[in-house]
Amino acid sequence: MKLRLADPALVIDLGRIPGLSGITDDGDFLTIGAMTPHQVMATDPLLTTHLPLLQIAAGTVADPQVRHRGTFGGALVHADPAGDMLAPVLATGATFMVSGPGGERSVDAADFFQGYFTTAVEDGEILTSIKVPKYTGWGAHYEKFTRVAQQWSIVAVAAMVRVEAGVIAEARLGLTNMASTPLRATTTEQALAGCALTQEAIAAACTHAADGTEPASDLNGDAEYRRHLIQIVARRAVMKAAGLQSSSLKQAGNRREWNSNITSRSPALWRTRGTPSTN
Repeated sequence: MKLRLADPALVIDLGRIPGLSGITDDGDFLTIGAMTPHQVMATDPLLTTHLPLLQIAAGTVADPQVRHRGTFGGALVHADPAGDMLAPVLATGATFMVSGPGGERSVDAADFFQGYFTTAVEDGEILTSIKVPKYTGWGAHYEKFTRVAQQWSIVAVAAMVRVEAGVIAEARLGLTNMASTPLRATTTEQALAGCALTQEAIAAACTHAADGTEPASDLNGDAEYRRHLIQIVARRAVMKAAGLQSSSLKQAGNRREWNSNITSRSPALWRTRGTPSTN
């Protein structure tokens, strides 16, 4: 409604419906109520232990006021591809529970997001909860790139890695703002399987991060800018998830230029863009 994309005749407050908020341990997965505020997710001990990726991502949403008022399910049903909770949920392979006049049904994360601001929730239905498998012991990080604080992500990467015997045994990556829906970086996930815990090996695997993406062009960056940027952000996310790099994000000033092979194709664009260092 704020974006003037909807003009409903009636608005119903779901806040007093019992059972729509809270996080519960249900064995192999956690059930998160759709009305659970972001701030609760950012501090809940169950997420700390079993789903740190969702906890980290929730802590990056907008500002404290929004995190206290905004809800997990609301962000998911809103389905803005630049939103910070979509890609992490997709990476976990969660299941969405939707209820309506016909009863309750489940929707896999891969089928839930269908386009800009569009989900599998039909007219007359509401999202009631999200069932998320546990990833106890996995490393996790959500790395987002913005030019100013509290901005929507220009691009972001949700990363989870399972390290075994000194290598990455398994990886799951979700991409933010690289298409009209969040995406899994499946080619990069495959390249990371068996990858040595070195910056060089991880960087080589993350050169595939833009494979299969269809990023939009807007005032924050065109499609080519985002395809290059996602490789850098993916590398940072995986390295931090694997415990190889501190969580501090170093960004160059707004006047920093891309390396020569990028600026040669579109120099006027990137010279004024907020651009990260390649470290």
